[in-house]
Amino acid sequence: MDAVSTGLDNGAKEPEEGNRAMTDLKAQLGDVQIGGGGDMLIDDYDVVDEKPDFAIITPEESSEEPEPDPLADDYEAIRKRFLPELPDLEIYSEGEHTWHIEDWRNLPKKARGPVFEVAGHPWRVLLFPFGNNADFASFYLEQGYEDGVEKPPEGWYACAQFTLVLWNKQDPSIYTLHTANHRFNTEENDWGFTRFAELRKLFAPSWEDKGRPMVENDAVNVTTYVRIYKDPTGVLWHNFLNYNSKKETGMVGLKNQGATCYLNSLLQSLYFTNAFRKAVYQIPTDKDSDRKTSNSAWALQRLFYSLQSNEDAVSTQELTASFGWETRHIFEQQDVQELSRILMERMEERMKGTAAENTLAKMFVGKMKTYISCINVDYESSRIEDFWDIQLNVSGNKNLDESFKDYIQVETMDGENKYFAEGYGLQDAKKGVIFESFPQVLHLQLKRFEYDINRDAMMKVNDRYEFPETFDASPYLSNTADKSEPYIYQLHGVLVHSGDFNAGHYYAFLKPTAEGQFYKFDDDRVTRATMKEALEENFGGDYANTNGAAVRNPYTRSLSTKRSMSAYMLVYIRQSRVQSILHDVGEDDTPPHLAKQLKEEKAVAERRRKERDEQHLYLSVGVVTENNFQAYQGFDLTMWDDSAGPEATPKMHRVLRTSTIGDFTKALAETMQLPPEQLRLWVMVNRQNKTVRPDTPIAESDMTIDEAYTKYSARDKTFRIWVEQASQSEDGNAVWPEYQATNNSNPPILLFLKYFDAEAQSLRGVGHVYIKKQARVADLLPMIEKLMGWPSSSSHPNHGLTNGNTVSPPNLVLYEEIKHSMIEPMKPKQTMFQSEIQDGDIICFQKQLTEQEIAAISQAGGYVDAREFYDYLLNKKTVIFSPKIGTDDEKDMFKLDLNKKMSYDQLAAKVAEHLKVDPTHLRFSTVNSTTGKAKLPIKKNVNQTLYQILSPQFGTYANSNQRDDALYYEVLDMSLSEWETKRTMKVTLVTEGVTKEEIFDVMIPKNGTIGDLKIGLQKKAKIDDEIIRKIRIIESSSGKICRELPPEQSVTAMSDFVNLYAEVIPEEERNPEDSDTIINCYHFDKEPNKPHSVPFKFIVKQGELFPETKKRLSARTGIKGKQFDKIKFAVIQRSIYAKPHYLNDDDILSDIATSADDLLGLDHVNRTRPLGGKGDSIFIR
Repeated sequence: MDAVSTGLDNGAKEPEEGNRAMTDLKAQLGDVQIGGGGDMLIDDYDVVDEKPDFAIITPEESSEEPEPDPLADDYEAIRKRFLPELPDLEIYSEGEHTWHIEDWRNLPKKARGPVFEVAGHPWRVLLFPFGNNADFASFYLEQGYEDGVEKPPEGWYACAQFTLVLWNKQDPSIYTLHTANHRFNTEENDWGFTRFAELRKLFAPSWEDKGRPMVENDAVNVTTYVRIYKDPTGVLWHNFLNYNSKKETGMVGLKNQGATCYLNSLLQSLYFTNAFRKAVYQIPTDKDSDRKTSNSAWALQRLFYSLQSNEDAVSTQELTASFGWETRHIFEQQDVQELSRILMERMEERMKGTAAENTLAKMFVGKMKTYISCINVDYESSRIEDFWDIQLNVSGNKNLDESFKDYIQVETMDGENKYFAEGYGLQDAKKGVIFESFPQVLHLQLKRFEYDINRDAMMKVNDRYEFPETFDASPYLSNTADKSEPYIYQLHGVLVHSGDFNAGHYYAFLKPTAEGQFYKFDDDRVTRATMKEALEENFGGDYANTNGAAVRNPYTRSLSTKRSMSAYMLVYIRQSRVQSILHDVGEDDTPPHLAKQLKEEKAVAERRRKERDEQHLYLSVGVVTENNFQAYQGFDLTMWDDSAGPEATPKMHRVLRTSTIGDFTKALAETMQLPPEQLRLWVMVNRQNKTVRPDTPIAESDMTIDEAYTKYSARDKTFRIWVEQASQSEDGNAVWPEYQATNNSNPPILLFLKYFDAEAQSLRGVGHVYIKKQARVADLLPMIEKLMGWPSSSSHPNHGLTNGNTVSPPNLVLYEEIKHSMIEPMKPKQTMFQSEIQDGDIICFQKQLTEQEIAAISQAGGYVDAREFYDYLLNKKTVIFSPKIGTDDEKDMFKLDLNKKMSYDQLAAKVAEHLKVDPTHLRFSTVNSTTGKAKLPIKKNVNQTLYQILSPQFGTYANSNQRDDALYYEVLDMSLSEWETKRTMKVTLVTEGVTKEEIFDVMIPKNGTIGDLKIGLQKKAKIDDEIIRKIRIIESSSGKICRELPPEQSVTAMSDFVNLYAEVIPEEERNPEDSDTIINCYHFDKEPNKPHSVPFKFIVKQGELFPETKKRLSARTGIKGKQFDKIKFAVIQRSIYAKPHYLNDDDILSDIATSADDLLGLDHVNRTRPLGGKGDSIFIR
């Protein structure tokens, strides 16, 4: 049977819809390749491109005569015209062959031409002369190994570009042709054209008005041109079916969770920075306490080791979970630079006090100097600060060198913009930034995304931007920098984004070894890459070889002449440090506990996989023993889940279906340390009353488990068995009752006995007994006494049994356990037959209590009747209570066993009893089952039960994701009824400048004022009367001040989510000078649209130089020392989209901030990054 090409469908798709492995070159070919060779192949679409892929120039467009079409027998001319060489690919070999076809009409349904050789490989043409399920002649190029004698070598493949030319033997000017390229291998051994030429046209008297048919006298020629290309990456025209990254490259990729390709690129880059990987391995995680406090480091260690040792792609779910990310973060593409910095910070924190301390700073941190240097006098004001990466402008620069020169360009301050130098007055000066040192590993962030003022949106810069394989960074260093060691850097990684700002894909080109080649890391796939693929194809700019035609972006579906794929981050390593950065990381560098645990987990996973694969050979058998029954408290024999505890839960056995009942009995006997003869297996069945009870003993020991399951329990997913343990006779042999004799009208019945102990408030299994079918209920008494070890009461006329009304010693009452809500008393004088008792039934008994015992148990809140206790068990609900405002005291979290039928007041009373508080001061909230966070508080309703509170029967999506076993509680300062007349407002008390924040929930009347809020805050924060008079309340939005709220301001219309800050008005604001003005200030991180921290007001003094202003700002904010020195100050105009105007020491704030709408911005890193939407949502806990 001939193989059918698996690429059939790819040929009919547009390039962006096909497999992502289809290269631009393949997509540009006009002809479409279709698989063939199989008898059953059916295609229902036209895929033939009748015209060759070349430009047609009309006489109007050119004065030159058009070049005449070559003749089919001019092989060189045909090859040159219709089989152009593909750019950037190296030809290995090429050749052509002509098959002279005779007697077309008498050819078989499937015919093959003679074998010919190109590049040492045999080839031939496969022809369907009457069509391959189509009214077209079908031609395919086929590798010629498949002859039944010679097989292709293992792993054989060839990347072939080919043209098939069908031409008239008598007139070579009559021909038709098609061209394709394909990766031939043993799975896809033929490729070509199902609809090569329409049959009726081939035999028509005239082919395209040429005056002769194509197939003349049943004869025609087909010439095959084959060109084999070298495959430097091993994936040229690969369809990636069954592609194995580990086998092909020795490396594995990372799985994409949804939109985590940006994370995958960064992680691969850090992983192949071997010194970083080794430093991460040095973080202590060998103790459970270390893993708890350093869980992100532990998860990163596990990820790195998995990349090092796994055979398949590795998941990042464990790592993102350790970051504290939820599903929404997984599907948001985040800023890679920001993520990289935060991850570095977290790892650096974890490395403190370890062998890896300061490793990251030595590896990734450089120094830059911001300076203002006077031209005519010897004076310079400068500040040196660390950097982890450098952001370079792409827009307006052609290459890396231009970006660095742009970064360090010098601004001359002269004329009206002279610099005020202390002691020298106004001076001409030079202002700029220069580098003092570069790190061993240099991360360059290319600013591919910029704000477009015309579109009022962020846009991607797709301009061409070149970067070299190596570059010298010394020209960008200061004259005083230490240059004793060369600052030559070689390219290690190129992180690429394909798409636009709103949609796209990330991948990386990395060079794992100093002298090796680049590899492409595209999520779970790793492939070899050429230098051109890593560099030039990621420069951006216009597409090459498209003659100006637009290309469709696969992610945005838009057409563009510019490449959508371009580098956004470059990783360079200092050449002199390459060996130390990229040194091998082996098992000796890996924490032993890490390798051990992951190997154990792999072994467990492999065992589970094997179990899944062999599941059809095994049967799951649940086994109930006497011990399970005796340890269980509840309805039926036991519970089949683990809710009853380990001792009461039946053990599940994985039993080979072909093993016998006898074999299984022996195995059970061994685990129970009993002789097999003392065990008997009973089949358990589901009854109509929703119980599972023993029904029939299995007598055939040679019956297989599968046969027994089919015969007795085929309707159940699990085969359930009760193991009966026999009593022993004096000689040690097992004694079994005669069971179900065929001629016995009074057979024994298997019964299970439970004892309800009212004093202990327990209901436990006692054991099992056999009793005759015609025996009376009273006959159970001696059996019960024997099992319980009680004295015999055979001398009493009623045998100590009662029907619930008449009491006789030893005062027992018996009930039949029928179903959860039906526990019926039994009559002593009735027979088992009259009471409708059958095998597997459960009889519950209890002592008859005196009035004094009843009173004592009832007063303690207990149950005196077994039926009441059954009802309690039926409606028992264990609820977990946690304080809504978290505390570190584990005692504040507790569990209570409650009744589903209890009311809201009874619920509050039970919880209040445990907490020892007033029940009217309790408020409860339900729990979100997804996030574990509190939902809206529960409204008190006297008719609502606990079951209705935990499991609402009707409602919307709001209560569909609610936990049914947990509640949050709050202990209020007042009764709940009074609470409901008030509202809670959240206000942040700011002290120590703006560095200390304390959040308070203040209760005020719903129609209250800001004055009431201040009074409530005073009580909550215990503020003195004198201080509270100096406090003001400020409302903010998006990190900026909106307004100052007067005391008489009503809160009625305010949202519950309004941001309010309370602060003591600074002394200089309370006593300002006449010329002073006030400016609103806020904090941001690099971009003015990324605010953070507490906004504040600040006094602007006329004519004050900025160094003095900074001193007052430090005092106002409470930020001092190095932390304050890292802040950059800028004036931002609120009214227009303008860049921040950064301030220098010679500036005067009052001269620059002249508008009432101007803001003073403090640009520094946000160290308390909040959760939020895109752009603000990156965090690692």
